[in-house]
Amino acid sequence: MRHNRVGERKLFKLFGHFSLLLLLVSASLQAESFEKFQRTQIKQYVQYQDQSDAAFNSYLKEEWYAYTSHIPQAFYKKSKPENLVPTSVKKIKAVGPEAHLLLKKRGRKTFHPQEIKENAMRVAYFGASLGFSNLESIKRAKFYPLNQKGVSLFFTLLASSPYEQLLDEIRATKKRLRLNDWGVYMLIKKLSKAYYKGLDEAKLLTWFLFNKLGYDVKIGLANKHIVLLFYSQKNIYNTPYYRFGSKKYYVLNEYAKNTKKRVYTYKKSYPNAKKAFDLAMPSLPILPNDREEKTLSFIENAKEYKCSFTFNKNMIAFMKTYPQADYETYFHTPLENATYNDIVHDLKPYIDGKKMSVALNFVLHFVQKAFSYQVDEKQFGREKVMFAQETLYYDKSDCEDRAILFAYLVKKLFHIKIIGVQYKDHMSTALYIPIDGDSVKKGSRKYIIADPSFLNANIGLSMKKYKKVKPERFITIN
Repeated sequence: MRHNRVGERKLFKLFGHFSLLLLLVSASLQAESFEKFQRTQIKQYVQYQDQSDAAFNSYLKEEWYAYTSHIPQAFYKKSKPENLVPTSVKKIKAVGPEAHLLLKKRGRKTFHPQEIKENAMRVAYFGASLGFSNLESIKRAKFYPLNQKGVSLFFTLLASSPYEQLLDEIRATKKRLRLNDWGVYMLIKKLSKAYYKGLDEAKLLTWFLFNKLGYDVKIGLANKHIVLLFYSQKNIYNTPYYRFGSKKYYVLNEYAKNTKKRVYTYKKSYPNAKKAFDLAMPSLPILPNDREEKTLSFIENAKEYKCSFTFNKNMIAFMKTYPQADYETYFHTPLENATYNDIVHDLKPYIDGKKMSVALNFVLHFVQKAFSYQVDEKQFGREKVMFAQETLYYDKSDCEDRAILFAYLVKKLFHIKIIGVQYKDHMSTALYIPIDGDSVKKGSRKYIIADPSFLNANIGLSMKKYKKVKPERFITIN
């Protein structure tokens, strides 16, 4: 009896080994059959739309090299002060011509919904529902095997698909919604995720489409996953990047990550893909209107002043996705016309007819007092420079956010030359006006300090710690 049990155990053990062997062989055969199936697909469908793709795909099969990311660049050399001590209230001397505020023309185009075909690929885009060609030949592509060879196979299937349909639709959407490069990035990112459940496939489609649109974008491999690398001539702060000669390529989807990562990638760029990715936003995108109202209030000379405005929640959602661009981008991005006109309408009775120094000082105190001061690390857990539109939306802000909002208002309300003044741990502004006070020199011009974060400070008064400190740099505002 015992002999039989021992025999049974040996038999089951052998059966287990045999089952495992069958499983491994089966998995191997499945992998081989999938790869064979993909090769068959490629033979069946490969017919490059662009003749340069054949040469580029051959190049993708050559040896890739290892690159290590550089530590992301920070905005400031020192941490910004968490608390700012206010100064005492003083009356400013009334000098200069009389101020008269003008409203902006309401010439901005409005969003018109797109008519979407029944079988279209649908993409939700900041309140808009967009439709794109649902191309089976693109959906058929898979990133397999998870290596350089898989990239080449994926590229072949995309390059032989009717991708021009998608490109034409992306170009048309860019024009219709007035999208900048970041707007196009978010559009293609959302479109790619609609096409593929897998994140790696979505990144590969993003890479392919951007190259076809003429942007210098590379991909790399890290731990068998795809990494997207965007060439930018301008610094993108707090974002990992890789150097290829003198050019920097940024990993946009890893904003605010400080970890070093090694990627394997190729040196050459896609043929004729030379455009640098640019975060500049000289005009706002056209998005569906989802408006909300907000009222700001502040005390000036023992009197309460109120300012109400409306804003588009879809615009705030779009801006919230932004990586940290250079300061010039933020200083040159406009407010919504409707928001600006609402603010001018409410400030106008307090400013019109006043001497220019008094009018400027009133706007400075509005920006100082209408918001609570809080550094980004406490509010967001990371550095986040805000657009002027965002500073109005959030209840709290820090020095550069207020500087950006104040500079925009001064530029549009009074047409006065203003610059950003950056120190190691602080951002202020300065005005090119003929009054006395603390000043900085840029070129041959003397600019009078106006600090939107120094509570109660008039134009011409700098914080004590910065009075004799040379600024790190100036931000020129056109």
